[in-house]
Amino acid sequence: MTAHVDSGNPPPQPDVPRIGTADPVDQHAGPVSYDQLDDHELLRMHVAGNPDSFGFLVRRHRDRMWAVAIRTLGEPEEAADALQEAFISAFRRADSFRGDAKVTTWLHRIVVNACLDRIRRRQVRAADPLPEDEDRAAELAGPTEDDPAEVRERRLDVLNALKQINEDQRAALVLVDMEGYSIEEAAGILDCAPGTVKSRCARGRAKLLPLLRHWQEKSPTEPVGTE
Repeated sequence: MTAHVDSGNPPPQPDVPRIGTADPVDQHAGPVSYDQLDDHELLRMHVAGNPDSFGFLVRRHRDRMWAVAIRTLGEPEEAADALQEAFISAFRRADSFRGDAKVTTWLHRIVVNACLDRIRRRQVRAADPLPEDEDRAAELAGPTEDDPAEVRERRLDVLNALKQINEDQRAALVLVDMEGYSIEEAAGILDCAPGTVKSRCARGRAKLLPLLRHWQEKSPTEPVGTE
């Protein structure tokens, strides 16, 4: 089950075509609400030239894409830029979507790749402000405590620690341990084998453990993360 995301600020509006107010029209049945259309149909309509369907698709999935970007990059401005780049890329490359996977998997892959490209191009400074998302970050360091201040401190420690592991391991841990995706779902998003995701998660957790040992010593029986 995926954790609820509330970053305190709404996700940025991507620079993509407007979301129109007019619904598409079925020649036989009359107006059709965009809400009634699945992701594949919205993307197909975009490729066919519909000016509004891609914007509606973005609005439908923007919050979760934002959550992945902010947790992977750890800095709101970087995450907003990466998300905008990803949506523009998806808009332009929509005709390359093969239809053999979920549209959300395809979108997540583009967002994750945009984040990883930014990590590789620009070293994120450890002193940058961190998001205050109420997410599963603290769980990597141990069980949830009743003291909100301690929970927040632990979450910030985890997000700082994530900046110190390589980008592939970080992306796997964000998807599996923080976003709650299954190994198989994360493999589809990262375009690699499930065994690769398991290996990256295991290695990433092993690297996080020394950085978070002060939390683990308070609860030595708890695992560093969850599958």
